[in-house]
Amino acid sequence: MKYEFSKDFLWGGATADFQYEGGTDLGGRGPLTHDFVSAGSKDRPRMLTCELADGTKKLFDVHDSLPQDAKPVFFEDFYYPAKKAVDGYHRIHEDIALMAEMGMNTYRFSICWSRIFPKGTEESPNPAGIQYYGEIIDDLLAHNMEPLITICHDEMPVYLANTYDGWMNRILIDMYVKYGKALVDAYKGKVKYWITFNEINSLSGFVRTGCKDASQMATYQCAHHMFLASALLTKYIHEVDEKAMVGAMYASSPCYPLTCKPEDVFKQLQVRRRLFYFSDVMIRGYYPSYASTLWEYFGGSIKMEENDAQILKEGKLDFYSFSCYRSTTVNVNTKLRIGNMSLDQNPYLPSTAWGWPIDPMSIRYLLNEVYDRYQVPIFIVENGMGEIDQLDENGYVNDTYRIEYLKKHFKEIRKAICLDGVKVLGYTMWGVMDLVSLGTGEMKKRYGFISVDMDDQGNGTKNRGKKESFYWMQKFLADPSILEVDEKEWII
Repeated sequence: MKYEFSKDFLWGGATADFQYEGGTDLGGRGPLTHDFVSAGSKDRPRMLTCELADGTKKLFDVHDSLPQDAKPVFFEDFYYPAKKAVDGYHRIHEDIALMAEMGMNTYRFSICWSRIFPKGTEESPNPAGIQYYGEIIDDLLAHNMEPLITICHDEMPVYLANTYDGWMNRILIDMYVKYGKALVDAYKGKVKYWITFNEINSLSGFVRTGCKDASQMATYQCAHHMFLASALLTKYIHEVDEKAMVGAMYASSPCYPLTCKPEDVFKQLQVRRRLFYFSDVMIRGYYPSYASTLWEYFGGSIKMEENDAQILKEGKLDFYSFSCYRSTTVNVNTKLRIGNMSLDQNPYLPSTAWGWPIDPMSIRYLLNEVYDRYQVPIFIVENGMGEIDQLDENGYVNDTYRIEYLKKHFKEIRKAICLDGVKVLGYTMWGVMDLVSLGTGEMKKRYGFISVDMDDQGNGTKNRGKKESFYWMQKFLADPSILEVDEKEWII
């Protein structure tokens, strides 16, 4: 048995447009729901800034429901990270060159919906937006890097949210499919891997769904419309590009029963069903048997139309992609947060500065859990370690802790492939360079191989620098056999 990664395994890094690009007033881009979210910190949540019909200005937690008359507006003296982010709009080709220098052969990035359709209702796409992303794709291909594109990364043009209540309205299906077809028509033959939605199982609230009702049943109704939109676009992609593969991305970090108490074990099964509810529909093409019980538990049901079941059946995905940053525990008393995930700690694991347990085995566990269920290829599109990086006197980051994190996770991925027979397409680390944190809106929480000179309020040159992990990854990608094998590790 060969304990090694295949030659065609895809290695890369990942970003999201609103955390990376900036340039919100350039290239014909329209306002995006994420644009109106302020910065936060580990101890202070990010807030959505809104104005009510009577002129009152108010802050709302991004996970909360909004009054129907609330409209996102910018407040003076507030810092909105998405406006400039880390200046990827201007530095993308510099960043691609750094990724290629590292030896990466893929890059996962998201296309900004409002850069293609500024309001979402236009009949034809914005030529400047199509050209902008076309140049990125061409540059990647010139560097022998495979584009991995997320079509919708937790966002939409704010006009669609304000006017139609976002994904609560079926009209969004048509708007999304029009948008997706414009991308496919422009880039078919150049892009093999498409992701229809990012972390679709954790979407809720106005910023991510465009819906002012953040209740669980409203989220399930929004998700139904997203399932249909994904299925229709997937069918179209299959029709126009037979080599293309389509997936969706799920926040999938594992949770373990806290004890072997039967109630704890069964609670873990129920929690995982709330994750797999989404991929069951999108990969199998129909709602799981437990769906109606979930709806009843939350006091409602899903509104469907006559042909919806057939649409889901005809638009099944080709691969499962996921984020996996940590593991948590669950017991019979666990209360789930928005996104259907547990946050309970594991007493046997160390944690990052943000309290995220470090569990390399979780990624092997998850790969097996998903592959046993669906038997479709898997793409690991988010994994990484958010930490406070310290600069030495030369401005250099010696992030040996990140290198150790990656070594241990890569070993577990290799075990899943070589021992367990899981088909894994590739791995893209979050984020390839430091980005504005989605959860906290700060720069202090850094993930990248590449440093960015910027603080929590957006101050700094935005210049890039190579961390110690950059050079380690460069060596690893040149020769993955440097990842040593301890034969005892291979005992099942």
